[in-house]
Amino acid sequence: MGRLVMKFGGTSVADIARIEAAAEKVVAEIARGHQVAVVVSAMAGVTNSLIGYCRDVSPLHDAREYDAVVSSGENVTSGLMALALQKRGVQARSWQGWQVPIKCTDMHGKARIVTIDATAMAERLDSGEVAVLAGFQGVTSRNRITTLGRGGSDTTAVALAAALGADRCDIYTDVSGVFTTDPRIVPQARKLDRISYEEMLEMASLGAKVLQTRSVEMAMKQNVPVQVLSSMEDPIGSTFPGTLVTKEEDILEQEIVNGITYSKDEAKITLRGVPDVPGVAARIFGPLADAAINVDMIVQNISDDRKTTDITFTVTATDLHRALEALRKCEDLKDTKIIADEDVVKVSIVGIGMRSHAGVASTMFRALSEKGINIEVISTSEIKISVLLLKEYTELAVRTLHIAYGLEKKAEIA
Repeated sequence: MGRLVMKFGGTSVADIARIEAAAEKVVAEIARGHQVAVVVSAMAGVTNSLIGYCRDVSPLHDAREYDAVVSSGENVTSGLMALALQKRGVQARSWQGWQVPIKCTDMHGKARIVTIDATAMAERLDSGEVAVLAGFQGVTSRNRITTLGRGGSDTTAVALAAALGADRCDIYTDVSGVFTTDPRIVPQARKLDRISYEEMLEMASLGAKVLQTRSVEMAMKQNVPVQVLSSMEDPIGSTFPGTLVTKEEDILEQEIVNGITYSKDEAKITLRGVPDVPGVAARIFGPLADAAINVDMIVQNISDDRKTTDITFTVTATDLHRALEALRKCEDLKDTKIIADEDVVKVSIVGIGMRSHAGVASTMFRALSEKGINIEVISTSEIKISVLLLKEYTELAVRTLHIAYGLEKKAEIA
């Protein structure tokens, strides 16, 4: 007998029919002898509606009351899932974050999980009951409801799996696994059987929408095997139809490049004529950090006069206006020209095999060059290379790189 956490996203519980179908998958896992805890998101579209209600009432709303409102969607789904399981003869009870409890930081809307005391829930599982937990939510040190940010139910599920000592966390969504790239752009994209935590973390942070970045971080830290699979298909997690996110050493054959990602939520900022003096970079990027604005790709050039420099960097498009506001207040930039550009996309290649293979970057640059695609900014890490391009080249660049690294489906031999 194993212990599983099964998480169902918004599209997987979009209506009563989908909730009933998800309940059948839970029943199938129980029939295999597993103890099961379920984590659910709000029904598709509900959270957006609740956010809309908050904005309609007050554009500048109290973050605490905002969390109280938007977390209610998951409460509804957890109750409905428990009812669907009870109808099938399964002992089931719904849980809210404060009942576990899931203790979180006080940063409403973007809280982080501090601790989970899963003792009471584990006892219920041992007694044969299924726990159905509302994802996305927790409780602060002041006993206020708080939320984990969009996609936070993934993090709830992984954190609960770690707290319960679960054998695996299955994330049911509307795709059948993790693909080498977006199948909507490249129909020949392959579903990966396994992917390392490190690769999945890079892909999630670089634009892949399959898993929330924080959930992958937690899975890697707590060594929780996570499986991504489709709720729209018949198989259940125990028949391994999806993609398993696991330790690097559990992957026998490591590809040089495992995935191509892209992110259109990018903006480029160029500072022309920055004084070339010690400490100026800290005085520029410090206020951005204080404003919780994440800076990604950075390039600095020294001008001919050796007195000024040009600095180019990227932020998310949603942070652009706040970033520009912070920069305009910087005393060091009073004589600097600030140029913003949202017509860019970040395209990345990811693969743990890059650590031990030469020529990966040159393949990327040559393939893009042959298609006439100019690279504006480059950044690298041990297992990824990202380039900033004009947004109009998104699909061409993704297709080109997917072919260049041989990631397309292998033709079936009759």
